[in-house]
Amino acid sequence: MPFAGEPDRRLRFAAILWLASMIGAVAVTVTVLPPLSKEIVFPAPLWLIGLAGLLQNGLLLGLAVWAGVALAPPLGLRAPVFEAAATGRRIVPELASQALPGIVTGVSAGLLLFVFTRFSPREIAELAGRYNPPLFARMLYGGITEEVLLRWGVMTGMTWLIWRFLQHRQDAVRPAYVWLAIVLSALIFGLGHLPVAHFLLGGLTPSILLWVIGANTSLGILFGWLFWRRGLESAMVAHAMTHLVSDLAGFF
Repeated sequence: MPFAGEPDRRLRFAAILWLASMIGAVAVTVTVLPPLSKEIVFPAPLWLIGLAGLLQNGLLLGLAVWAGVALAPPLGLRAPVFEAAATGRRIVPELASQALPGIVTGVSAGLLLFVFTRFSPREIAELAGRYNPPLFARMLYGGITEEVLLRWGVMTGMTWLIWRFLQHRQDAVRPAYVWLAIVLSALIFGLGHLPVAHFLLGGLTPSILLWVIGANTSLGILFGWLFWRRGLESAMVAHAMTHLVSDLAGFF
C-alpha cells in the first residue's frame, strides 16, 4: 500500500497532484474568460471572476486529491507516475507503462468524439464554430484537471463507499462494484457539462441534453475503465489525446 505510515510522502504526493491539476484550471481561466468578456457582460471585473473561479477550482481539486490519497490504496487504484515523483523513484519507467495504453485508448476516444461532433445538434455545432478554447487548454484541463476531479476524486470516492457499505470492506473490491462507480462517475462527468452548455447556449433542448450527457458519459466510461485497469496517468493521457485526435480528424 503506497505511503503506508509515511505522512510526509503522502502530503508531498497530494501537493504534486494538486499543483498539476491546477495547471489546467489556470490555462482555461486565462484563455476562456477574455474572449467571453467580449460577448457577455460579466457582473464583476474580469480579474475578480477569474480569481473566484480559480479559488473554487482549487478547493474542489483539493478535496478530490485528498479523497483519492486517503481512499485509493485499499481499492488498488493508483497514480504511479505521481507516486514515483513523491517518493523520489524514477518517473520514466512508470510514465512509459502509462503512456501506451493511454495513447491507444485516446486515439479511439478521439475518433469517437469526432463522430459525436459530426452528429451534434445544430446549436452545438454553431457554438463550436464561434467559441472554441485553444487545444492546449482543453488538453490540460481535460487531461489533468478533470481526471483528478472526476476519476481520482469522484470515482475513487464512489468505489470506496460502495465497497464500504455493500462489501463491508471485506476482501478486494468486486469488479461489478468498480463498474458501477465507473458508470456513475461518468454520468456525473456528463451532467457536469450541462451548466456550461446552458450558460453558453442560453438554454437546453432535449437534443442538446441527450448529446451533452451521452457523449461525455461514453468517454467518461472509457477513462474510468483505464484508470481502474492501468492508472490515473493513463486516463490523463487518453483524455488529452481525445481532444488532440478529434481536432486532427477535423482536418481530413
